[in-house]
This record gives sequence, C-alpha cells and structure tokens, in this order.
Amino acid sequence: MFELHLLCPEDRVEAVSEALEALGAQSVAVEDADAQTEAEQALFGEPGMPPPREGWQHSRLHALFATEEEAQRARQILPMQDFFANCAVLELTPVPDQDWVRLTQTQFAPVEITPDFWIVPSWHDLPPQARRSIRLDPGLAFGTGTHPTTRMCLRWMARQGARPNAAASPFGRVLDYGCGSGILALGAAKLGATEIDAVDIDPAAVQATLENARANDIQAMGVQLRVGLPELAQGPYQTVLANILASPLKVLAPLLSAHVAPGGALVLAGILERQAQELQEAYAPWIRLEVADNEDGWILMTGTR
Repeated sequence: MFELHLLCPEDRVEAVSEALEALGAQSVAVEDADAQTEAEQALFGEPGMPPPREGWQHSRLHALFATEEEAQRARQILPMQDFFANCAVLELTPVPDQDWVRLTQTQFAPVEITPDFWIVPSWHDLPPQARRSIRLDPGLAFGTGTHPTTRMCLRWMARQGARPNAAASPFGRVLDYGCGSGILALGAAKLGATEIDAVDIDPAAVQATLENARANDIQAMGVQLRVGLPELAQGPYQTVLANILASPLKVLAPLLSAHVAPGGALVLAGILERQAQELQEAYAPWIRLEVADNEDGWILMTGTR
C-alpha cells in the first residue's frame, strides 16, 4: 500500500478527491491542515442546519493506493489538471502491512475517571478496582473517554453521585446534547440516572450511542434512554450536558439554557481556558457559569438555573 499526501484550498478539495478516486485511490481522507494552530477553525452549524462552510480553508488529503505504480501515476497526472491550481503534492509514502484492528486496539487502554469508575474497551479485562465501568469501543462518533473534556464531564457526574446527600437518582431527567458515542449518557446511567435523552445532529452518532447502550445493557438496568436527532429533546431537564466546542456552545446558549429546569444544572465542555469569559457572557442572561474543573488547557463550566 502507498499513500499520496496533498495540500488543497477549500474550493479544490471535492474535485481533487473525485480525481483521486477515479485514478484508483482506495480511500481519500481529508484533514484540517491548520489543526493545532491559531488558524484552526471548527466546522459547525445550528441544529438541523448545514454547516456555514463546506470545508477547511486549507486541507490535507491522504489518498491510499494498492500499488506504487498507481500512486505515482496519480502524482504525475494531477498537477497537469486545471482544477489542481493552488494545490500541491507533498509526498508519497509506503504504508507497511499491519494488523490494523490490533493496532487500533492497542491505542485504547482502560481510562480511569475516578479510582472506582473506568472506561474500558471491550477487549480489555476490567481493572480489579472498577466498581462501575462503561464498555466502549472507538467508532465513527466522538467520545472514547481519552479526551480531557470527556473525563471532566464524567468526573463531575461521579462527584454528584458520590455526595453523601445524593438522591437515588442524583441527576433527575438528563439531556446529553451532542452525544457523540453516547459516553456521557452511559455515564449518567451508570451513576444513577434513570431517564436520559441523548441527541446529536450526526446520524452516525445516534447509531453509535444505540450500539454502545446495547453493549452496556442499559435497558436491563431499568434506565429509560431515548436516542435521536436534536428535535427529540423536549421540555426541561434537571441535568443538561453538552461536550461540543466553544463556538457552537455560544450559538446554542438560548436553546440549552431553555432546557435547564429551575434549580437544574448545566454542564458544558469543549472549552479552552481562554474562552471562559466568552461563554460566561453568552449564557449570562439565563445562567451564571463558573469553571468547575480544568485539565491540559481545557475547562469544564457549570451553572445552576
């Protein structure tokens, strides 16, 4: 296998991707070339609406070919095409034969949330100290428990469930908005929630959440878990969780705040430390947000309505 790496502006990605497939590429992956820099820009849209942009300002394309001959042919032909203007071929690299399933699995070890609460991939044994656990495999949706934002949300929930005066169901009715893999909804269920709505604009996330709920036997726990697109969320919730990014969280401020019942908790993540004031200002008309946790430059913000 051989991988051809290219750089393209936003308006050329689709045409170049189609050409790569026509030239025999078995797959084409697109990444933000400005990721982890000041120029990085998230792509998002309001619920039910298309994203405001079709792609990143600069994208890296990674095309996988079965043979070096096919990859070299694409490398020679593409620069001669009009649609390749302002694009560049970066390099051609061999891809060693590997057991990709096993390689992927080695990247995901059990994740400690608290000393007795763990996220554990299905191919790992439970740590002996794990009194509670979520079985979760990486899929197409965001949320494996390895990112600080996810861990902080789960830690917050674990603290609520561990309070001496915590009720049998300490979270009341729960909304996981932007559920991804469903990890926060599953965490709420494992920690005592009995009525949970998990919603996402991505159908792949809805499917991943349903599959992970089955893998964790949530129904047998007596938990009422509903999963679907954002319109599924109706009425007030005692706990509203949203681990997305700061920009969409600001856009969603009126909607998310309206879902928080009087006296209920709003828990927001996906926020960098420098973005705290922006979020506080966005939610100020409804809820006073405070920083409840921080890890590796990310913060968790919570507030009570």
